[in-house]
Amino acid sequence: MKEVAKLAGVSPATVSRVLNKTHYISAETEKCVLEAVKKLNYYKNVHAKRLATGQSDLFGLVISEIANPYFPEIIRGFQAAAWDRGFDVLLCNTEYNPQRIQAVIRKLVQSDVRGVAIVTSSIDTSMTPDLIEAGIGVVFCNLCHPGKLVSNITIDYQRGVLQAIEHVVSLGHHCAAVIAGPETNRTATNIRQALLAGLKRRGIRPFPVISSDYRIDAGASAVSAILSAPEPPTVVFCGSDLIAMGAMNALEGAGVRIPEDLSIIGIDDISFAFLARPPLTTISVPRERLGMTAFQALDKMLKLKRQNGADYGLETELVVRKSTARAKR
Repeated sequence: MKEVAKLAGVSPATVSRVLNKTHYISAETEKCVLEAVKKLNYYKNVHAKRLATGQSDLFGLVISEIANPYFPEIIRGFQAAAWDRGFDVLLCNTEYNPQRIQAVIRKLVQSDVRGVAIVTSSIDTSMTPDLIEAGIGVVFCNLCHPGKLVSNITIDYQRGVLQAIEHVVSLGHHCAAVIAGPETNRTATNIRQALLAGLKRRGIRPFPVISSDYRIDAGASAVSAILSAPEPPTVVFCGSDLIAMGAMNALEGAGVRIPEDLSIIGIDDISFAFLARPPLTTISVPRERLGMTAFQALDKMLKLKRQNGADYGLETELVVRKSTARAKR
């Protein structure tokens, strides 16, 4: 760093500020420093910095499974916000496995992360005291009230759910089925409750109501129960886009036309939803903004003297595409 400072004609402290983005530096000075860094092929020694400052440059992000297309935009938003502040991200996934969850918590403490965003429903507050006792800030989604070292992001699923219900009512639908997410998943339970309550308020009896995993094959396996219902539904609400696309594939195989015979609505608005045939009507969750908000919540909380958390809110929105149409007479 001293050599970089000498070549750039600045102090080592200025080099540190440029590389760590901790203070405002003029564009001209920043350019000189970065040119010197490039010329000398200089890289920061993060281990030495940790020893010198007693703090790591790591923030943790915990998701359910890396293969689920729900999570990449969350990762992108969180990582972009962290990198803008000069921090790195330790990504962990639980695979819904209790033993793996315990290993993830230990890994986060051992890695001395500054804060961690937990965006999976497989971890609740009862499993995180080790993080908080280690002084690690935590942000949850739809789980708890804020407190010391704990913030919460509330995703307003009810807003998008009610928009979806009003949409199908306007299309003349009176018979609806629901393929919800897993009964053990708190987010899936919240969405299911909002759907059932909203449908009943509009005089629509939801039947059948089926629980399934967040996988394409699970949506497909639920279709037989829907097609054999005494009063076949004209619209199916699905607990995720993956469930919806699995159901659409199975319905097509059974000779059911979408949306002419049956309308389908998903939740999440993953990138594949637009590519489905027909393109999927779905409730959009602002996942990249969720990732950015999660990092910003941690960063702000850890800067406060008392490190008290706060509540943050995100809204969902119905995106109408071509998988919904007027109810078949």
